[in-house]
Amino acid sequence: MLFTSTATSLATAEAEGFTLPGPAWAFGVTAFAFFMVLLGVLWSFRNTAARYDTPGPVTRVRQGDVHGSQGSRGATDHGAHN
Repeated sequence: MLFTSTATSLATAEAEGFTLPGPAWAFGVTAFAFFMVLLGVLWSFRNTAARYDTPGPVTRVRQGDVHGSQGSRGATDHGAHN
């Protein structure tokens, strides 16, 4: 019992001299604003994994076609004039 009464008296003595630097509601508003900023950062990264996870355009190669869809000239882009 001695420890309990000592701890209680120390906690009470320290609490009497402690004051908050602002009103109590300001801490709640500040915490809410901070978490809203974190939510905004998290929201800005939405769907990022889906964007980078999808493969590029699929080119279909006919069976037996050695050169693929580019033909025998080997044009690399659609605007090339051969």
